[in-house]
Amino acid sequence: MSQWTSVCQLDDIIPGTGVCALVNGEQVAIFRPSANEALFAINNMDPFARSNVLSRGMICEHQGELWVASPLKKQRFNLATGVCMEDERFSINAFKVRVTGGQVEVAV
Repeated sequence: MSQWTSVCQLDDIIPGTGVCALVNGEQVAIFRPSANEALFAINNMDPFARSNVLSRGMICEHQGELWVASPLKKQRFNLATGVCMEDERFSINAFKVRVTGGQVEVAV
C-alpha cells in the first residue's frame, strides 16, 4: 500500500512547468500543466539518457493526452501513465499525486 508524502505547496509549482521531489529515496517529476490543481507525477529518470532530467522537460499535448518531452533526447512520456511514445519498452513509472489543503502529496 502506498503512503502519501507531502512534497511542496501547490503555489511552488508554476503552471506549465515541472519540479523534482525526492520521495522515499526516489526522484519524482511533478508536473502542473495549467493553473488549476491538476497534477501528474512520473519517475524523473530519462531511461534513454540515464539522467534525472524529466522534470525539466517540456509539457506537450498529442491526440488529447499530455506528455513531457525529455530535455536531452526528446523522447516523450505520457504524464498519466509513464508510457514512452517512441518505444514502450522504455516506459517509466507514474505515481498518484493529489493536493490537500494546498499541499502537494505523492504516493510512491
